Amino acid sequence: MKLSELSPYIRTIVRAALDEDIGSGDLTAELIPEDSQTNATVITRKSMVLCGTLWFDECFLTIDPNCKITWLFKDGEITEAGQTICKIKGGTRAMLSAERCALNFLQTLSATATLTRLYVEAVIGTKAKIMDTRKTLPGLRIAQKYAVKCGGGHNQRIGLFDGILIKENHIIAAGGITEALNQALSTAPSDTSIQIEVESLDELRSALDAGAKLVLLDNFPLTDLHIAVEINKNRAQLEVSGNVNLQTVHDIAKTGVDRISIGGLTKDVNAIDLSMRFER
Repeated sequence: MKLSELSPYIRTIVRAALDEDIGSGDLTAELIPEDSQTNATVITRKSMVLCGTLWFDECFLTIDPNCKITWLFKDGEITEAGQTICKIKGGTRAMLSAERCALNFLQTLSATATLTRLYVEAVIGTKAKIMDTRKTLPGLRIAQKYAVKCGGGHNQRIGLFDGILIKENHIIAAGGITEALNQALSTAPSDTSIQIEVESLDELRSALDAGAKLVLLDNFPLTDLHIAVEINKNRAQLEVSGNVNLQTVHDIAKTGVDRISIGGLTKDVNAIDLSMRFER
């Protein structure tokens, strides 16, 4: 999804987040005079790749359309611990009501972008691309996939509707690797990505013989990855998944595979510590 296409999605997800948090009204914010105005800053407590500014903005602007937000960094840029990343001016009640949802989006998406950047840096010098998966937080898939791109990674299919990934259960249900691939190749539109998962070198050979162009090597030992690359001889793109972490990813990339997919980019999120402070 292009950045220009995100606006309707952002409005919808932000509205849902605000409704969940505010409900019938922010009882604590009502302690503040209705006409009160405030300046505030947001500071990061740790080094990070910034991501989620559009979601952050939408939280404040939905409640106070006159709110002014000035960003000192852009999505995809690295910020250091202690740095001010944005300044906000607006109605005090609105800023108090929007604060938590806005920070939730920003700290979660920045966490995904930051972790992705670490993996991307770990495979520098190889041809391997770092890929995301569908193992995303419910309701945040498009946002997290945007964050992966901000971190320098690449997106897989968004969902079940825009690409085919033939996994173990599909193969069993279809009657075999060849049968599953033949069905996919004969029914899918020509521009559809078709990928098949294999769990052994023999299954890889079968998939290649059946015409596979994108193969997912699931939980292959490092020694078998080297053999898989030799067997493949550039006939298909090879992607690795399973048992990938920051300690193993460089050695995996050095085998010569094309892609490495990591579910932890989006499902194992350690939110970045951010703080919004009002000016006295």
